[in-house]
Amino acid sequence: MAIISPFRAWRYDPERVPVQQAVTQPYDKITPAMQERYYQASPYNLVRIILGKRLPGDGTSENVYTRSAASFQNWRQTGILRRDPELSIYRYSQTFPMPAGAPGHVPGSPSRGERRGFIGLGRIEEYSAGVVFRHEQTLAKPKADRLNLLRANRAHFGQIFMLYSGTGKVEALLDSAVTADLSPTVEVTDEYDVVHRVWKISDASVIASVQEQMRNQKLIIADGHHRYETALAYRNERRAAADTGAGLPAPYDSVMMTFVDMDRQNMDRPGLVILPTHRLAFGLPSFSAARFQAEAQKFFNLEEVDAGIDAARATVILRQAGHAGTALLAVAAERAFLLHTPKAIGTRLFGNLSLRQQSLDVVQLHKCLLENVLKISEEAIRNQENVSYCREAAEALSQVQSGKAQIAFLMNPVRMQQVRDLAFAGEVLPQKSTDFYPKLLSGLTIYALD
Repeated sequence: MAIISPFRAWRYDPERVPVQQAVTQPYDKITPAMQERYYQASPYNLVRIILGKRLPGDGTSENVYTRSAASFQNWRQTGILRRDPELSIYRYSQTFPMPAGAPGHVPGSPSRGERRGFIGLGRIEEYSAGVVFRHEQTLAKPKADRLNLLRANRAHFGQIFMLYSGTGKVEALLDSAVTADLSPTVEVTDEYDVVHRVWKISDASVIASVQEQMRNQKLIIADGHHRYETALAYRNERRAAADTGAGLPAPYDSVMMTFVDMDRQNMDRPGLVILPTHRLAFGLPSFSAARFQAEAQKFFNLEEVDAGIDAARATVILRQAGHAGTALLAVAAERAFLLHTPKAIGTRLFGNLSLRQQSLDVVQLHKCLLENVLKISEEAIRNQENVSYCREAAEALSQVQSGKAQIAFLMNPVRMQQVRDLAFAGEVLPQKSTDFYPKLLSGLTIYALD
C-alpha cells in the first residue's frame, strides 16, 4: 500500500533571492565546475547545503555537514526560506529539448518533450514489503555521505523520482486543480534549457482523491536509489533511538518524492526519456586494440568500423544494430568495433543472473568485456578504479582521442519495459545503467523533519 501525504514545504522566498539562482541539479550530477558556478550564482544557492566545499582543517566540530546545517538553519530563521502555510502537494511539469541520441529524437529537430507528475511525501517501505521496487545496485560511499547530511539537517532537499502505472485519474485530478489561467508557483529554466514549473495544490478534496488513487500503486525508483536507501537507514536509526518501532507515523517515516505515471506520458511529446551511460576504461597496463579484438570475438560477432567515427554516426550505428538485439560500440584510439549477436557461451559468466538480465546490453558489457576481456574485477568496477561513466557519446570519444581513456564502450539505452520487468521481478542492474532525463531539480520544495 503506497501511503502518500501532503506537506508544508519550505521554499525560497522569491522576494529575497531569485529561485533561478538558488536551485540546483541533483548532488550526484554536480561537477566541480558546476559547483563553483552555483557558488558564484548566489550566497543562498542550495549547493552550500547539499554539496558544500570541503576545507583544509575540517574536523569533527567544523566540516561540510556542520556548515550545511548552519546555512539551512540561518536561511529559515532569516526568511530566505519560508514554509508554506497549508498542507499541499505540488504539480510538477518539465518541458525539455529532446537530447541527441534519445529514442525518438530526429537530428536537427527542435522537438521538446514534457514530463508531468506531482511532488508529495511517500511512506518509506522496506523492499520486501512489495510497495517500493528498485532496479539498480547502490554503493556504500554515497549512502554514507548522504546519511551524514541527513543527520545534520534533518531535511530532504531533493525528491526521489518514482514511477507508477496509473489509470489517468491522478493526472485528471491534477489537471483539474491546475487550470490554464493559474500561474505556476515556481518557474525555472535550468542550464540544460529544461523549464521546470511547480503549482501548489492545497485543496483537501483533491489531495484526498489523489491519495485514494495512489493507495494501491506499486512504485519503481527511477532515480534516487542512494537517497531512498539513506532515508530508509535514517528512519530505522531514529526508530531504534526512540524505541518506538513502527508505531505512530513520524516525520522520518516519509521522504519527498515526485510521482510520475509511466503509462500516461504523451507518446507525441515523450516525457519518459532514458539515456545510456557509456563506459570508459583506463589505467589498464597491457591494453591493445588487437588483443581486445581477439578476445572479444569469443563472445560477440564483431565488425570493424571507421576509427574516426563521430558521435552522430555512432548513435545511428548503435540504433540500427540494436533493433536485432545486443549492440555495443567499442572505440579505441585507432580502431573501433561494433559488437553484436552474442555467441552461445552458456551461463558460466553470468552466475545467478536471470535470462532476463543476461540479455541486457549493459550486463553483456560488464560480464563479457569489462570482467573477462579486460580483466577488470567486479570490485574494481564498483570502486571506479579502471572504469568511469559518461553520458555524452561525444565526450566519451573525446576522452579516448585525448588519451585519458584507452577504450570507450557506447551503448543503446535500457528500455522502459525492461526497467519495469526487472524491478517487479526483484532484479537489479549494475550501477549507472539508466539515466532518466531530465533530472528533478533540488530546492524547488524542501521537506524538513522538524
